[in-house]
Amino acid sequence: MNAVGRVNRIAETVIPAASPQTPPQTCEATPGGVEHPVAVGGGLAVGRLVLSDFRSFAHLRISLDGRPVVLTGANGAGKTNVLEAVSLLTPGRGLRNARLSEITRHGAGAGWAVAAALTNPSGRVEIGTGLAPTLQDGRGSERRAVKIDGEPVRGTAALARLTAVSWLTPQMDRLFNEGAGPRRRFLDRLVYGFDRDHARRVNAYDKAMRERARLLSVGGDGAWLTAIEETMASRGIAIAAARRETARRLSEAMAERHGRLPHASIGARGDLEVSLERASSEEAEAEYRAGLLARRGSDAARGMTELGPHRSDLEVRHMGTGRLAGQSSTGEQKALLTGIVLANARLQRAGFGATPLVLLDEVAAHLDFRHREALFAEVVALGGQVWLSGVERETFAGLDGAAQFLALGEGRISSAGPT
Repeated sequence: MNAVGRVNRIAETVIPAASPQTPPQTCEATPGGVEHPVAVGGGLAVGRLVLSDFRSFAHLRISLDGRPVVLTGANGAGKTNVLEAVSLLTPGRGLRNARLSEITRHGAGAGWAVAAALTNPSGRVEIGTGLAPTLQDGRGSERRAVKIDGEPVRGTAALARLTAVSWLTPQMDRLFNEGAGPRRRFLDRLVYGFDRDHARRVNAYDKAMRERARLLSVGGDGAWLTAIEETMASRGIAIAAARRETARRLSEAMAERHGRLPHASIGARGDLEVSLERASSEEAEAEYRAGLLARRGSDAARGMTELGPHRSDLEVRHMGTGRLAGQSSTGEQKALLTGIVLANARLQRAGFGATPLVLLDEVAAHLDFRHREALFAEVVALGGQVWLSGVERETFAGLDGAAQFLALGEGRISSAGPT
């Protein structure tokens, strides 16, 4: 059966057979005692997750309830693979930002598939997605196939209306010490949770910016350049405004919370954000258009656009110490990031009536006992299905009685009892 056939079946809860090259490693765990989702506190909840030829798993089936989920196991056991599968219940390329073909289990022939039974505020929904190879101009290409309640849908955009997922991974631990690009993309992912059109605006802006650069390099038509700069100005100001508003709301949410995770002041910093601080959006848009026009010569010489939202940055300041996040310790930076992700989840719960799925991969790394206990208290208070992973079961003892525990090892998954 090809990958399209797999995706056509998984949403109907018929699990595709494993690839004949390798004996199936069928794993199942039901720590919650129920197969279908039970949402807690109005949050999104995965009740059943099934992976086929996904990363290290030939076949994996997990049944859950709506409480937090703790995945433990040695490095390489597949914890991040499970979290990545959950992240692919939304549009995009998931928490690893991987090419679709990279996800297919080594030795499998027909691609990967993920199926999930999910509860959201509208009720229960079946989601299936997977790799669907296509033929384009005589060459193979990749796309994600999606089915919702057994019916195929075009593209992945429909998933945004059904699910919301945010995540924190070990690769993000140095977010505050790297260049502006990763921080900007992190902020944009937070904006997506409140503004479903933000991704479309960012894509439109990037496309227009590339076309402007091409025209400048060849001395293109001035009228066409003006039209492109109109697009860049309107989209760019909207992008900057959405970032500023999200940062403001996150700062307020963290200040209002009386938990023990550190509070942060959050801001979007860039030329357009500065313009929006002192002018209306119409005035800022006109100023940006004029700036693009004035910089055509220098942008052509440099081969880049010097002004715009693609150069903005996320600024985070630890309110307890007054230091910028990049000047804080590794543990403080991890605690700040975790607090931002959880504040974002609280805002989504308040705005949309549902807590998103939150994925915290290896979250306890670099957190001392005090910050771990603060994290667990925040997770319980959030009232949604937060997924946490780590090596040692004992690390998460603070969640005993409040979470469901799964142990991964040797290609198997099992329920992990109390410590």
